[in-house]
Amino acid sequence: MTDTNASEQPEDGTAITAATFRAALEELEEPVATASAVARVLDCSQTDASDALDRLAEAGKLDRQDVGDDPVVWYPREFADFVDPEHVVIFPERRELVVERPEQFTRAQLTQFAHLVDSADEAYIYEIREEDVWWAPYDHIDGLVGTMRDVLSEPAPKLEEWVERQWTRARKFALTTHQDGYTVLEAESPDLMGNVARQKLDADQLHGPISDTESWVVEGKEGAIKRTLYDAGYPVQDQRELEGGAELDIDLGVDLREYQEDWLDRFLDTGAGVLVGPPGSGKTIAAIGAMADIGGETLILAPGRELAGQWHEQLLTHTSLDPEQIGEYHGGEKEIRPVTIATYRTAGMDRHRKLFDERRWGLIVYDEVHHVPAAIYRRSADLQAKHRLGLSATPIREDDKEGEIFTLIGPPIGTDWAKLFEAGFVAEPEVELRYVPWRSEEDRTEYASVEGYERRQVAGTNPAKLDAIRSLLADHADAKTLIFVEWLDQGQEYSDALDIPFISGETRYPERERLFDEFRRGERSRLLVSRVGDEGIDLPNAEIAIVASGLGGSRRQGSQRAGRTMRPSGNSQMYVLATRGTREEEFARNQLRHLAGKGVRLHETDAS
Repeated sequence: MTDTNASEQPEDGTAITAATFRAALEELEEPVATASAVARVLDCSQTDASDALDRLAEAGKLDRQDVGDDPVVWYPREFADFVDPEHVVIFPERRELVVERPEQFTRAQLTQFAHLVDSADEAYIYEIREEDVWWAPYDHIDGLVGTMRDVLSEPAPKLEEWVERQWTRARKFALTTHQDGYTVLEAESPDLMGNVARQKLDADQLHGPISDTESWVVEGKEGAIKRTLYDAGYPVQDQRELEGGAELDIDLGVDLREYQEDWLDRFLDTGAGVLVGPPGSGKTIAAIGAMADIGGETLILAPGRELAGQWHEQLLTHTSLDPEQIGEYHGGEKEIRPVTIATYRTAGMDRHRKLFDERRWGLIVYDEVHHVPAAIYRRSADLQAKHRLGLSATPIREDDKEGEIFTLIGPPIGTDWAKLFEAGFVAEPEVELRYVPWRSEEDRTEYASVEGYERRQVAGTNPAKLDAIRSLLADHADAKTLIFVEWLDQGQEYSDALDIPFISGETRYPERERLFDEFRRGERSRLLVSRVGDEGIDLPNAEIAIVASGLGGSRRQGSQRAGRTMRPSGNSQMYVLATRGTREEEFARNQLRHLAGKGVRLHETDAS
């Protein structure tokens, strides 16, 4: 006998009762659940689930917990005594925090000033690094310290003292504009100018001194100065008054969401920044909104031609710009127009660089901005504009140079991923790490007999993975699916065996675009892709992502591949296949650790 009664039946027909809610908890294997999680299990909208759960709470069937603007969680009333509170342990000397069972509100606050190092079960380990303090999104140190005190379980005076020192250190140098129009490097004191700036920078970067605390900057060397002083532990505040360039009227043809408006307001306050949000959260649309508000000629830099083409389409679709106002400049086309979309590589080449330097841009947009610290892209950061806006879902780098991104382009501006999942703006993917056994003892022996890169390849191409993929495709027969592989031979083998097209860097551009376009329009439901699909490819509504190999890659790669399924509608799932008993297990956990810190649910299973 269930406890269903008339008071539990909502007018909209969403039949969620206390009994069905408990059943949903059992399926989720959790003691509490958000409205979006219940909606996913019971196949209804997040709004309907929230309304129904509110009715159950009002009827005394459920309890709820709400921390500020953090997503609400519901649980059976009898569970109240067993719900464990979060617990924060501080290690001031190591500048580390261990948070047990962190609430989403706490995780959101921690992202303002700390870096997730690891997560295991219910424990999250955070580290507070110098760059986390340097670019914390606060106008004054009091705001940062106030957030820390809200999160920490006990006073931490030594940690606060260190944070205040780092905050002050990040404001020792500034680039300003002299009344005669040239750029000046200013130091807080003569000692800093003489013993730091003058020692680290040479005549190619600084002309003669103007005063004991000011030096005249060589034109075009602003980016190099920022990098050099950043490496010395002194990020530079960019306070230049740059020309805005020619005006350009742009009307935006779409309404921005509340969090996108917040991104835009924070960016316009400073004139520089990096939008950080999950794939599908609308960073491109927010950047187009910035173009409309600034109203100046704009240069958009992208990693490749595919992304340049997608920008072109987005601009024509969502703005009042005419086709003749938009140009592309890369290996395929070379047109400089009021809005120009170029590749990083082309913009950094000496023979093309002058064309970009001669034009005064009101805004430069750096898409997939995590590329900027790389040697072949770095020169593009020297291009000057009144406003600089970077975009990235994952501004992390395995060489730990993400701080350089923010000193070259601007401070991070973002929204907690979990909030966007809960609000239904982005579909939260479920990520399952599935361990695959060896197909035969001979395969296991081959793995044991080789070393290094070859051993990784043997594990990555374990023949049993093909059977695991067939099983997953059968389980999700009607879903739009992407399968990622690392090696070209493996991709071609799977393509032949599964009768699915394989797209790699060797695929000709027209053929690649045709297949991607068919996938976007729903004319094709499955694709095999190499690393070419890791970023910069718009693949909306991909419901399933299967990572067959490539687990030696970066944390950013893991986030990007999961991001192929993060879109504003539907449920999505990512399966990561790792050969049991090999280093792939460790690589997979490292890749997915970053996702766990963003609020994405992770599960581990064994393939049969």
